[in-house]
Amino acid sequence: MKNQEITVVYKWIAKPGKADELKAIYRKVEQQMKDTEPGALKVDCYFDENKSELIVSDLFADGAALGLHLSTTAAGHFPALLQIADPGPFLFCGNVPKELQQAALGMGLDATFAPLAFGFDRGSN
Repeated sequence: MKNQEITVVYKWIAKPGKADELKAIYRKVEQQMKDTEPGALKVDCYFDENKSELIVSDLFADGAALGLHLSTTAAGHFPALLQIADPGPFLFCGNVPKELQQAALGMGLDATFAPLAFGFDRGSN
């Protein structure tokens, strides 16, 4: 159900000379999510060449899908990412369970958690 979906939008700022490494890691992250996370519905990665910033938008089916991601793919790549980039803000949009909020904060992320307040979807009936 759409009302259970969680969107996470965040950025990584590559350290000097590490932009290509950052993009390469995220290509692996994207492929791993596609191959092993059925609840990861969509991943979009954008790159600002001028600022060496990777902006990512992940769409998860629900809290369980987000939890699987945080405990597998994210946990596996996080140490390498911290070596080559600085995390920017992480915006968790949707009903994120408290234990997942604590997990994200425990990773040291600048995280904001906001449940849906209002909006519309032209694709829904």
